[in-house]
Amino acid sequence: MFTKNPKDFYKYFRVIIVSAVFISFYLLAFMIDPYRSWASFFNRDVSHIVKEWIFVLVFCFLLTEISLSIARALDKKVPWVSFPAQRFLLQFSIQILATVLFLYVYMNTTLLLFDGPKFSELNAIALRQQFVVSVILSVLISLIYTGNFFLEQWKAAMLETSNLSLRAAELKQIALEAELQSLKMQLDPHFMFNNFSTLSALIAEDQNAAQHFLENLSRVYRYMIINVHKNVISVEEEIHFAKAYFYLIKIRLGENVKMELSLKDDTFRKGIPPITLQLLIENAIKHNTASRSKPLTIKITQDEEGNLLIMNSLQRLNYNIPSTCTGLKNIESRYRLLSDRLPEITEQHQLFVVKLPLMNL
Repeated sequence: MFTKNPKDFYKYFRVIIVSAVFISFYLLAFMIDPYRSWASFFNRDVSHIVKEWIFVLVFCFLLTEISLSIARALDKKVPWVSFPAQRFLLQFSIQILATVLFLYVYMNTTLLLFDGPKFSELNAIALRQQFVVSVILSVLISLIYTGNFFLEQWKAAMLETSNLSLRAAELKQIALEAELQSLKMQLDPHFMFNNFSTLSALIAEDQNAAQHFLENLSRVYRYMIINVHKNVISVEEEIHFAKAYFYLIKIRLGENVKMELSLKDDTFRKGIPPITLQLLIENAIKHNTASRSKPLTIKITQDEEGNLLIMNSLQRLNYNIPSTCTGLKNIESRYRLLSDRLPEITEQHQLFVVKLPLMNL
């Protein structure tokens, strides 16, 4: 989960950390000892000022090294993720002890190198102030390091969440495609049952007509097989299929049914779920009367918004036919998988109208 190596963070941001600690040292010293005459700080020799800055800078650098080393060592033994409470107490305790020991060694070493007074002769209040400043700086370094750790944890978690969401979307798409294929396959028995019944009657009456019907039936069925793996097909191809399918209907019902087409050229280049028109034509014939004196008219056109309209004259049967609405449910289910717009079904002026949103190919 922790994708960024802490050593890399220390390597590239060491200058920033040490600079922040250096500035913080003087800010804390000012707040802890406001009685010191800070106005005379720059009135001294430049060599004294530079010497003090070097002393403080080395102190800050070594304190940073010690604090980061403790944190990196504890990352391996007591990680934050597994032992947050223990890690907090342990790191806080170790850093205080390490800071006290470091301050004692550093002060004695510098006093010895620069022939200063003995450690025991130093002002007690000043030593306490130095101790407090050192501890606070050590905690500040630890906060920077730990803050980077949790930032990287958060970034890694967000990345993992994004990857999981992407994977979930891919799995959902696969499931939707599988469901879509299942819906398409449901059309085959529904379609073939009616046409085999017609073919069976034609064989007994007119073998030539039966052969011609079988050829067209094969052509239509071939279209269904070819397009079963497609989710969307052009309106032009679907219209060609609808014409071939309607030929089979005409063989069964003769002049009792009529189909009218009125489409603009740009509509043919739009997309539609395959075999949608066959379902709507079959649905219209199933639920309406059709006679020579009052033929059932099916019209395919478009509205001003570019939707495909399939309309049939409403000539309901005098008796009720049990209906599961499989055809309309099938169309609605496929649109739900493929588009954010669903078909609209209305009845108006003795017309049954199905509005199909068209999709870009």
